[in-house]
Amino acid sequence: MTILLRAADLSPTMARYLVDRIRAEQNITVLTEVVVEEACGDGALRSVTIKSLKTGESRSVSAAAMFIFIGAKPRTDAFAGVLERDEGGFIYTGADMPKEHGRPRGWTLERAPLMFETSIPGVFAAGDVRAGANRRVAAAVGEGSAAIYSVHQYLRTV
Repeated sequence: MTILLRAADLSPTMARYLVDRIRAEQNITVLTEVVVEEACGDGALRSVTIKSLKTGESRSVSAAAMFIFIGAKPRTDAFAGVLERDEGGFIYTGADMPKEHGRPRGWTLERAPLMFETSIPGVFAAGDVRAGANRRVAAAVGEGSAAIYSVHQYLRTV
């Protein structure tokens, strides 16, 4: 297994226990300060072309699968002033929305927000972008499925 990092080291972006486990594994190679330029294959991934951020040199690395982790920042700036977000930019949903006078702040409907509903009725958020989310792949997948259920509940009301 090969882990590709734009950063110079694992440490600043990962939990200490995970960094220690990765470094202890004989079958994991960590390549730092690289970016993926190209994914290559014919119906299936065969290799990726990576480029060194230090030298600009490109090379091919064999690959049968690729998981892309784009970071822990929610990238929700487009929703600033539109959806309720916490100080980190994560979107509040459902019962986690900030309250004013016992009700979700700015909520216009009589009913309470559905589980993954944002501060705008009928707009839903799930996975890592959500305030209070577990931040694990399996949790995000489960939340996505549960959010669809919330969408169906919402559609029955309009």
